[in-house]
Amino acid sequence: MNHISKILLNSLYGRFGMDDNFSEVNIIHKDYYADFENKFFDNILNSQDLGDYKLIKFSKSENQIENEEITHNVSIAIASAITSYARIHMTKFKNNPKINLYYSDTDSVYTDSDLDESFISKTILGKLKLENICKKAVFLAPKVYCLLTESDELIYKVKGLKHEIELTMNDFESLLNKDVYLEKNQSKWFRNLSEGQINILEQIYTLKVTENKRKLIYKNSKLIGTKAYKIDKTKDIS
Repeated sequence: MNHISKILLNSLYGRFGMDDNFSEVNIIHKDYYADFENKFFDNILNSQDLGDYKLIKFSKSENQIENEEITHNVSIAIASAITSYARIHMTKFKNNPKINLYYSDTDSVYTDSDLDESFISKTILGKLKLENICKKAVFLAPKVYCLLTESDELIYKVKGLKHEIELTMNDFESLLNKDVYLEKNQSKWFRNLSEGQINILEQIYTLKVTENKRKLIYKNSKLIGTKAYKIDKTKDIS
């Protein structure tokens, strides 16, 4: 129940901001495909041969959408308001000069500073709780970090890499050096609609520090921090 409640709180609001004009998939006999193509040529997204039939993926036309009585259970305003209020709440930690912030995510902060008791509770919804006390940590990018707790438990997260792939604190520390990267092999599932099957293929995952979101700061070829990009009046990123 705890896991279900957490997923509802973290995921449900995003559904309000979802585009619900989904594409449709139909199977049509080849004898009728020419008529279908003439009528919906601009809406056909993809087609696959299935012997005497064709698998067609297409989008609905504006006329079809207007003529259908569809209940759109979406609200961009709700999704936007929730994420905006969350950002406002997190600025209390990000922009507080009394807090030495190392890393933050949607609903978490990593700091060596004491937080006001008004922000902390194990039971009150919307407040923070102490997850771990760490004696060492390396933060490389959003959702890419490694923690060594006081009890010597190693906790790490790398977005896009399976957790079964073993990494060490030394791996993360090595990536603090400029132009260093790691390559890991992992098995991933790939769908093949035309063949109607799922293939498990080996994939090489390259783990490295990037400047996609923030400018990297190096000292003697070692990463020591990041800073925000700024866009000037000419729209150039400095």
